[in-house]
Amino acid sequence: MPGTVTALVVTPDIEGLRAFYVGLLDATEQERFPEDGPLFYLGLGIGDSVLGLAANPDVVAGPPGRVLLSIEVPDVDALLPRVLELGGSAPGPSNDMPWGQRVAHVSDPDGNAVNLTQQLQAGSRPTVPG
Repeated sequence: MPGTVTALVVTPDIEGLRAFYVGLLDATEQERFPEDGPLFYLGLGIGDSVLGLAANPDVVAGPPGRVLLSIEVPDVDALLPRVLELGGSAPGPSNDMPWGQRVAHVSDPDGNAVNLTQQLQAGSRPTVPG
């Protein structure tokens, strides 16, 4: 059963984003439309969610806007070098957040903002000043 909300990224380079998310997160192809011919939509399974990619040659890729994809991964630091190898960018290192996550702010090859997040163990959570 599909989730209630599915993130959908519109891109001028659907194949480039497919390669990025498959290479970085081991995403699996769940849905493809049409099955033959030029690709319009691709649903990629990531964990228990689907990230939709839609092709539109007229859309302009660029700096992130108001939407941020947050994706839970097992090891943020292990993935950071892969972001660059796959055409994305990572302007800084990952950081431990006071709410118990390690987070890396990265961008996919189209410039979309992506947070790679990792839940920290209870004993390794940073202390919040009180």
